[in-house]
Order: sequence, then C-alpha cells, then structure tokens
Amino acid sequence: MARNIEPQCRQCRREGMKLYLKGDRCYTEKCGFTRRPVAPGQHGTSRRKPSEYGLQLREKQKVRRIYGVQEKQFRNYFAAAEKAKGITGENLLQMLERRLDNVVYRMGFADSRAQARQFVRHGHITVNGRKVDIPSYLTNVGETIAVKGKSASGMEHFKALKEGAGRTVVPWLQVDYEKLEGTVSTLPSRQDIDMEIQEHLIVELYSR
Repeated sequence: MARNIEPQCRQCRREGMKLYLKGDRCYTEKCGFTRRPVAPGQHGTSRRKPSEYGLQLREKQKVRRIYGVQEKQFRNYFAAAEKAKGITGENLLQMLERRLDNVVYRMGFADSRAQARQFVRHGHITVNGRKVDIPSYLTNVGETIAVKGKSASGMEHFKALKEGAGRTVVPWLQVDYEKLEGTVSTLPSRQDIDMEIQEHLIVELYSR
C-alpha cells in the first residue's frame, strides 16, 4: 500500500502552516514548524510570489497531506464530489471528514490521523459492532464507531482515554469516553472543519 514517507515536519514547512501531523508534539516548542517556519530546501526563504497555478497546487497538496490521501484516491474523491448534489468543494471536504481514520481522530481516540489510520488497519476499531480495517471507509449518520473490547482493556493508550477526557469533539459527533465509543449524529458541515482550507482553489485546479 502506497504511503507518504516524507518527514512530517517537512510537510508542514512546505505548506507554510501547521498540519498537526504529529499530534500533541505539534502543540509544543519541539514542533518543527515552530522552530523553523520556512519552506525546506536552499530556496526556502525565497520571497518569490507564487503563480495562480502554484497557489492551487499547494492548496491541493495541503489537503492531501492533512488527511493522508494519495493522489489517485484524492482524484476519485473529487470526481465523486463533482457528481454529488451541492457545492463541489464542500462535498469533497465532507467526504474526507467522513473517512473512518479521520472520525477516529476527531473522536479523540488517536493523537493524530496517522495514528488513527494505524489503529484502524490493526483492527482496533469497530463500526456497528463489526471490525472494519479500511481507513478510507466512509461513515454514515447513525453509525457507532468504537474501540474493540480487547484493545480497550489491553492497550495503555485506550486505558488512559477512559481515565481522562479526550480532545474537544466536533459538533457532528457524539462520544462516550467511558465506553470508548461514539456516534455520527449528522453529516459534517463546512463550519465544522477548523483547518484553513480554500477548497475553491482545488476546484479551480481540477477545472483547468
């Protein structure tokens, strides 16, 4: 399975903002972007103004990196978003938010999307009581996402979650940390996405 092996702090520096790829470390002084907030490479400090295409490309790459999606898969999401009713850019972000790995992260069961993806692949997560090990699985309204019983009782990470509160949960999800399970109450809206994303640039890029 293809995956991005580029150093995570380098990805944040390339996009010129924190993508929170390392979870809690991104909130500390050890954050690579905080220590060196310039693009990687010998021309990182260049003040050259990017072209219109360059801005569109960077926005697309930024969103791909935030959600950990490869190029071909991202194109498939865009094609589906284009066919769906509504605004294409918002449809695209809604699909990315509904990914199982992102939902696990948003519920606070993982410190980062990368860790959430690993939990899903290793079979620690269930959907409606059945194990689902596909990170790209699109969750639906009413579905219950939970940590598998053995994982909840056997892994220190999940034990700690039971003892203390997790991160702030987005409005479209409901979470019970004692049971380590949550429900998708509604579909995510554009206002629920807290990252600085200009989805119209991505639509313009693919409309060329």
